[in-house]
Amino acid sequence: MELHSIHTVVSTEGTIVLEDLPFEAGDEVSVTIVKSAKRDPNNPYPLRGTPYRYDNPFDPVVPPEDWNALK
Repeated sequence: MELHSIHTVVSTEGTIVLEDLPFEAGDEVSVTIVKSAKRDPNNPYPLRGTPYRYDNPFDPVVPPEDWNALK
């Protein structure tokens, strides 16, 4: 499976035109459309300055008594 990403804009008629695709005529393809998130071109780091917290970052995710490998 090959994945190719193309960013385009929906026209006023509600259509999308895909040109110069890297496939040959007759190739079967699957198309998935996802709306892109709006980004502020003046802010390349939108998460900078937002709060974050690490609760017990070195604690094991699984309790040691649940590990079969330790027995």
